[in-house]
Amino acid sequence: MSHDVAYPVFCSPDLALALSTARRLMEFGRCDHSEVSVYAEFRSVAEVWRVAKEIPEGWFQGQAKCEERGGVLREGLPGLVVGVQGPGLPTDPAAYEGRMPVEWGLSELPVGSIEDAFTAVIGSNVGWINWETLCWPESPEAGFHGESKHAEVTLLFNTHTRKLDVLAEDYTVLVHVRSAVFGGVHTREPYAHWLAEEVGLTVVGPGQRL
Repeated sequence: MSHDVAYPVFCSPDLALALSTARRLMEFGRCDHSEVSVYAEFRSVAEVWRVAKEIPEGWFQGQAKCEERGGVLREGLPGLVVGVQGPGLPTDPAAYEGRMPVEWGLSELPVGSIEDAFTAVIGSNVGWINWETLCWPESPEAGFHGESKHAEVTLLFNTHTRKLDVLAEDYTVLVHVRSAVFGGVHTREPYAHWLAEEVGLTVVGPGQRL
């Protein structure tokens, strides 16, 4: 089983610039079956309700409580824990106690269908846009043979890491390639540098894995 590694290639407090930069990189590898997914975490009920009004088709999922983890059948869990779309969210604030952060997402959508709407509502919450099933081109003269399985671009919102565990007040673009380490050397890292340089960017930090 293979894995990916994502290298940061751009970071800016300018959201519009970060989004356009991510799209430029994505277009370099876009193909007919490319898709986009979005994800965010909300730590207040007000933010959950706000986003539900703006993008009601998104799926919300709250955290299971300790006594529910591993001991309650799915059918016995509250709808918020199983996952509900905006119209199905609880209207009682008490229903969210012990459920934060609430996760939200949409996946496998056509490129261009959700990015602007998501960018408009994310606010100061952490999250990402991920363009996947891209096709990185080959460059035989440089020794790069192309990539499809692990060809992705991610735009991180208000965080510097894919785990969303380092808060920030800016936006980071990541380019994904296949992870391959031999003798302690990351043999695919030069490919990430090449991809970035082809669209006028440069790798600005170490690779990130999940």
